[in-house]
Amino acid sequence: MQRLTGRVALVTGAARGIGLAVARRLVDEGAQVVLTDLRDDDGALAAQELGACAVYRRLDVREASDWARVVGECVQRHGRLDVLVNNAGITGFESHPGAHDPEHVSLAAWRAVMATNLEGVMLGCQAAIGVMRAAGGGSIINIGSRSGVVGIPGAAAYAASKAGVRNHTKSVALWCAEQGLGIRCNVVQPAAVLTPMWEPMLGAGPDRDANIAAAVAGTPLQRFGAPEEVAALVAYLASEESAYCTGGEFNIDGGLLAGTVAAPARINN
Repeated sequence: MQRLTGRVALVTGAARGIGLAVARRLVDEGAQVVLTDLRDDDGALAAQELGACAVYRRLDVREASDWARVVGECVQRHGRLDVLVNNAGITGFESHPGAHDPEHVSLAAWRAVMATNLEGVMLGCQAAIGVMRAAGGGSIINIGSRSGVVGIPGAAAYAASKAGVRNHTKSVALWCAEQGLGIRCNVVQPAAVLTPMWEPMLGAGPDRDANIAAAVAGTPLQRFGAPEEVAALVAYLASEESAYCTGGEFNIDGGLLAGTVAAPARINN
């Protein structure tokens, strides 16, 4: 049975990876889905492939005006917004290569990561609360990271941003409950999920299998997670099956947080 029939969802960072898997799963569950990203060609193609229940809109999560425009268009088109998935994020290494450890990370690199990963989530939550309040409820799902629960010495900005997402989720959940809004907010915290971000590190040559094995050596289940596994958890949190869940942390990490495991040199998500 489709659990999200009649619902409207917006997914950020939906042109590829976890965001695309989430958008696909929500469409499969019966939702009308607005895919957003800055990769316009990939996003438009993804929406086209998902069919009549999907549409693509450009959204820079760092800009309040973009949020107002896209959410406004969503409400104008569909009359409501029931689910927001704050998935867009960056590692910081894309535009600021070099050291990201606590001693050497540049202020520019730090601010770039915070602007997308943390401020983008804050702005998304604000925009969603406004329209969900009028509708009498909704579900906000923030995509955090295992890196927001433990320290990552080689990716200090990324880890701090995801820790902020973890805590802000709880603040949003409590605020909405205090206000009696019927809006739930939870955070999904993946670890090593095989997305395009990993490809440069894994390679396509004869060493790929060895690189994969080395990357998951510290994971109890000894494998990468799949974007579809994250999407399945998001679909549950978007549905009424999770109606009693708010302010929760949902780890999908192959067992990494179950015990003591050495922290990786950089990041796992």
